[in-house]
Amino acid sequence: MPPTNPARRRALTDAAIELLASSGVHGLTHRAVEKQADLPPGTASNYFRSREALLVAAAERIVELHHADTDQAIDRATEQPTTLVDLWTQSLLTAATTLRERYLAIFELQMEAARRPVLSSALASLQDTASLLTAGYHDKLGLTIPRERIPALIALYGGALFTLVTAPPGMVSREAVQNVVEVMVHGCAATEDRR
Repeated sequence: MPPTNPARRRALTDAAIELLASSGVHGLTHRAVEKQADLPPGTASNYFRSREALLVAAAERIVELHHADTDQAIDRATEQPTTLVDLWTQSLLTAATTLRERYLAIFELQMEAARRPVLSSALASLQDTASLLTAGYHDKLGLTIPRERIPALIALYGGALFTLVTAPPGMVSREAVQNVVEVMVHGCAATEDRR
């Protein structure tokens, strides 16, 4: 039976996220995670029997952290109403600066998922959950975005996130992020006649 210490499990997955961001998927080993978490040898393999299990756990932790941050942002937005452009601008700006490591790690995992069916399946499941949670966030904010468009919005957000997170540090500004978000929300031809 695997250990049940949630704090130690979080320490391991948080260390895995840091390693994914700094060293990529190839730098992620049980030993490296233990060293990063300052835990004794053998600890990571007690919690995660395989490398794939460690990769899946890191992905799950990133999604957990992302949704916790989003919950807080939505709560703030309902207390002090804000526009969707402002909400997404702040979210993307924070992700590309303060939380850059976290999102570099998830992009590493997404690339690795193209070669690992187990990881691909886990990420697909997390994506389904993201669609449901996003619909709930929209309801809470009173947005009338049709449910069938939510996957497209998530794809646009993810593409913008990738572009911003992988930009050289220091090159991401609020103005640049807001320009991207305005196009996502209002479209490229917002001021021109639509054909």
